Amino acid sequence: MRATARVLVYSDDANTREQVRLAAGRRPASDVPPLEFLECATLPAVLKALDDGGIDLCVLDGEAVPAGGMGVCRQIKDEVFNCPPVLLLIGRPQDAWLATWSRADAAVTLPVDPVEFPDTLAALLRKRLSRAA
Repeated sequence: MRATARVLVYSDDANTREQVRLAAGRRPASDVPPLEFLECATLPAVLKALDDGGIDLCVLDGEAVPAGGMGVCRQIKDEVFNCPPVLLLIGRPQDAWLATWSRADAAVTLPVDPVEFPDTLAALLRKRLSRAA
């Protein structure tokens, strides 16, 4: 097992980024490595982090301003080679179709659910890390 899994968290709202960190915890499941978070508040920071490499999963806030996570997701799925899986945070369950349009790998609603979120995050990490092995 790898030493850590790097998770990029994008939101212009520091409270949302904190919700993600607290809900995920240090290790969302026993069969995935401990998490290392990289927080980004702007689209240029997200693109630079992905360009630098080493990101295992992206958590994008669909409600972020000015660049919403749905548009960011679609852009990175088109532009980033071997793009890491994306977990999209959506404002309402009815926005799930937009998450599909954005090509997100999974979506959960805000506020972050402390049971659903780490389960979804761990499932995406398992899939990503099994491909890398």
